[in-house]
Amino acid sequence: MKVCLLYISKERSDDKPYFDTASIIKDLGLKHLFVSAAKRLIYENGAVKSVEKEDTYLMETLRNVMMVPLHSEEEIIYRQEILKDFIKNEDMARELYSICTDVIRKWNELGRGGREKLKQSNQAMRLTADIRILHLFSDSLGKIKTILKDPSLKIESGGLAGFRDDFMNAFPDEKEELLRDVLGDISFYTDGSDDEDEGREKIVRPRIVMESGLEDGLKFSSLKLEEVSSKGEKFYKPGSAKYKLRELVNSRTPDSFSAVNDARIGEQSQMLEYGIVSFLVEEMKRMMEEFQSFFDRLRFQTAFYLAAVQLKAQMERVSGEWCFPEVCDRRDLEFIQLRELVMALERHVDVVGNSCSIMNKDLLIVTGANQGGKSTFLRSIGIAQVMMQSGLMVMAGKYRAGIFPRLFVHFTRREDSEMNSGRLDEELGRMNRIVEQIGDGSMILLNESFATTTEREGSVIAYDIIRALGEAGVRILTVTHLLSFAKRVYEESVKDGGLSVEFLSAERKDDGRRTFRMIRHAPELTSFGLDLYEEIVGGI
Repeated sequence: MKVCLLYISKERSDDKPYFDTASIIKDLGLKHLFVSAAKRLIYENGAVKSVEKEDTYLMETLRNVMMVPLHSEEEIIYRQEILKDFIKNEDMARELYSICTDVIRKWNELGRGGREKLKQSNQAMRLTADIRILHLFSDSLGKIKTILKDPSLKIESGGLAGFRDDFMNAFPDEKEELLRDVLGDISFYTDGSDDEDEGREKIVRPRIVMESGLEDGLKFSSLKLEEVSSKGEKFYKPGSAKYKLRELVNSRTPDSFSAVNDARIGEQSQMLEYGIVSFLVEEMKRMMEEFQSFFDRLRFQTAFYLAAVQLKAQMERVSGEWCFPEVCDRRDLEFIQLRELVMALERHVDVVGNSCSIMNKDLLIVTGANQGGKSTFLRSIGIAQVMMQSGLMVMAGKYRAGIFPRLFVHFTRREDSEMNSGRLDEELGRMNRIVEQIGDGSMILLNESFATTTEREGSVIAYDIIRALGEAGVRILTVTHLLSFAKRVYEESVKDGGLSVEFLSAERKDDGRRTFRMIRHAPELTSFGLDLYEEIVGGI
């Protein structure tokens, strides 16, 4: 049975992850986001009482899903609507995830991951394991059905409602009842080993009724299974006086006999039991075949939504403002009070938000004072873009952007001992690998790129590369201290035929104070480094 909670009418995406996901995660600081989403906040009297340890499966699932972007507005809305349902029904998300996690753990204990070992064991052990797995499946599917039937659920999304309807059709009451009946009938085969009562007050015995005709020579014909059932009898320790007495009575009964006193009959009885139970188990396994991978898929997909619900709680812990993004034209970018989510999660405080409306532009250049929040601003857009393209909410009052399945980051890196060439060579090498992947729907975030050489040389390189990328239709957002580059682009932008450019600058008050807000402003011709010098000297 299909789950289809992440994608419309399919279980997995056919699309590739972002190019260089490691750089996106590192430069945008997404690892901390994954960890935060994997932690459940426990509240008491409206305040956070404790924080549970992160669930590594939630963390890895969120990472894997977020690194494969959605490609259409329809897909994004589909996932957003399901997430809204899980936010309203958080307990359902937790229960479904918990049931699937428990099933998979117990299934593995019963030999799911080691079927080869079971093949080498005796047939009875394999059959017993299969019966236990069927019990596990039947009970767990019954629990899921009970959850989905809850009349208090508020399900409005087509995706979640469709999953519920498909599940009810795949596991109707008649099928559940049949499974329980048959499993109850063959419970004798586990010899009461499923009974958790150590005292075992009863023993389970089989009742097998077969119908057959007789041919010449007293040969059986048209053999037919009429009934298989289990009956409970009071348990007596084998070898005790009461046990022997009961076996004696059974042996004297006209329509029955005891297999205890005849080894040949006992062996044939066991063979008959094994054959009949094997037949019934195989039939039930075929009936349950569509659920073989169901629990894995449901666990993975509910894990994403549970992580998203917990991430929402983390957002609300530091700021009450979040929203579901809207899709617009690729040349537009508009947001209100967009915050850098990772910084807020790390510091457990609300951070300064930025608002802007960039319409019909190819290039965004951010300049201005050092320590003014430019890189933080750029990361806030990158984080929001990745979250939007995975169907998640963002930490803003409003966020509208185009869809860019090819998202690239090029942040300046510190030189380390493993670098065999200069920092500029390393930067150019990374840029070359990005250029080879450029295509339709490309966005690149450049943070202080090409600042590892002289201002003059860096400006020439930046201009040539960014100009070429812009002409190729790439959406470019760059933070730079290359003032010659910024000035040249600004002068060309006022002329006809140049790239359509938006210029922002980190706001700086007359007294040198930074507000960490970006404002529309022509490129600054200084980064106000003396402010930092005076601040440092004044503090000595």
